[in-house]
Amino acid sequence: MAPVATSTDIVKEDATPVKPAGQAEKLFNPFYSPPGGDNGDESYPYAEFKPYFLNVSWEPLKEVKVVDCGAFADPSKANLLGAASKVKHLTPSIGTELEGIDLRQLTDAQKDELALLVAERGVVFFRDQEIDIHQQLDLARHYGPLHKHATTPIPRNGLEEVHVVYNDGSRRPDPSAFSKLELWHSDVSYEVQPPSTTSLKVITTPEVGGDTLWSSGYALYSSLSPGLQTYLEGLTAVHSATFQAEGNRAAGLPVRRQEIETIHPVVRVHPVTGWKSVYVNYGFTRRIIGVPKAESDTILNFLFRQISENPDHQVRFKWEHNSIAIWDNRVTIHSATFDFWPATRHALRATPHGEKPTSVEDYERQTGKVAKDRQLEIWKQQGVKVEVNTKVGKARYND
Repeated sequence: MAPVATSTDIVKEDATPVKPAGQAEKLFNPFYSPPGGDNGDESYPYAEFKPYFLNVSWEPLKEVKVVDCGAFADPSKANLLGAASKVKHLTPSIGTELEGIDLRQLTDAQKDELALLVAERGVVFFRDQEIDIHQQLDLARHYGPLHKHATTPIPRNGLEEVHVVYNDGSRRPDPSAFSKLELWHSDVSYEVQPPSTTSLKVITTPEVGGDTLWSSGYALYSSLSPGLQTYLEGLTAVHSATFQAEGNRAAGLPVRRQEIETIHPVVRVHPVTGWKSVYVNYGFTRRIIGVPKAESDTILNFLFRQISENPDHQVRFKWEHNSIAIWDNRVTIHSATFDFWPATRHALRATPHGEKPTSVEDYERQTGKVAKDRQLEIWKQQGVKVEVNTKVGKARYND
């Protein structure tokens, strides 16, 4: 095995490398600058999963047919929820924790029902999971072909389909290099077929800090006025891999697949739930197609800030050793916290591809169904009738 790649450079958001002056530790932007090395502790029990930059060239990804297995699930999810000792919804809009489930023992029916639960709740959490990385990859394959990341590290043991999340005391996040808003993202949304039911298992976590937050694209859509909802449904936006690729090159790290830019609908429809979700994120969405730049910037900035600032749409998870989160990248946006330096935080991600994002118009044309607003559907299930005001009121002001 070749030695782990290292770099003495810092990668700022503009991907310009600069070297620290008079500082023992390296500073970095944690989003566009993946770890190029570590603290050198070879006695660390998970050393085989430390970050390693495989220097190879991969061909562009080809489109593949993906059928969401949540479509085959029992809507009641009786097999999965019946096996749980406790089902706890963490907020009304997003996040559920299941207790008493061993992810190694799931039947295919339970895996399908888990996909449906994740699609409905955005993210589902489990604790005390002994599932190893090979079993985690097998579970992810049930949901689709696995993604191999072009720029971030794989583990030293050579598992190319594993995305390594790793930070230790050798690198301190530089608050001058990024804002917290910039950390919100949906994984590799620039791919033609971005991820679906994604899992992350934490194997080393700080005693305090290092939480992850998820924000619901469903809830964001539901919070908007009917007029803005309709307007956004007709828009598309560019998602770009350029910053990640340039960040690697500036740090002397490999880019294993040529970076791409892809156009996706601003509002997509989940193929199983049929619910509408806002699909933009600060990390990768660069501009809206066909509108003036000032308009694009204003709309995207509004949506980015609703994602990051509206607590009604969010859930925050405190990791423990062997915790695992499974979330739907199609309808959520997430952000890590970097408040734990100099402690070590280490996790492994398995990332299946989903379908090409589907606009409201295409979903309704292809399926013959009407795409729905999740919140209105939930209220309907609860027997609550809500009148939606689509009229624009008169302005209440005088010249």
